[in-house]
Amino acid sequence: MLDTLITSKTRIKLLLRFFLNSSSKSYLRNLETEFNESTNSIRLELNRFEKAGLLVSGKEQNRKVFKANTSHPLFPDINNIVRKYVGFDQIIEKVLGNLGSVKRAFITGDLAMGKDADQIDLFLIGTEIDLEYLERLISKTKALIHRDIHYKLLDESEEAEFLAKNPEAFLIWKGNGDS
Repeated sequence: MLDTLITSKTRIKLLLRFFLNSSSKSYLRNLETEFNESTNSIRLELNRFEKAGLLVSGKEQNRKVFKANTSHPLFPDINNIVRKYVGFDQIIEKVLGNLGSVKRAFITGDLAMGKDADQIDLFLIGTEIDLEYLERLISKTKALIHRDIHYKLLDESEEAEFLAKNPEAFLIWKGNGDS
């Protein structure tokens, strides 16, 4: 869907990289390696995003590092579009909302770092989850979003260790009265 509206593959990769996880930062040479594209095409798009105010930059060591401008008025809308493109809205609506005892849900791996991927690594924090029901929901959601979903259940006592081992973990859902 997104590739129909936006014909530049580089632009789509940058949207995913910076607007899926707003804490994601990167610099030109890193993006060149990650995207396997020329620095010129990436630089052109970065400059366009920065000029529009969608990205902000700063210096880290002697590198110009870019990140999403979360205070831009369009940030929430772009973030929402990117999340829908990846399928998070379907995961949340179809899987997490009806399981009852899921406290938090995180993603890890490439998607957590803002890289497009065919696989979603989902970690659910909670207890007393009906695994048979969860499997049915995951199967239906995979068909809807055309991405493989791998999940792991953790109880709340394992959450701190999980987060320490997965610093890129990205919170996608809080449930059951968590604030």
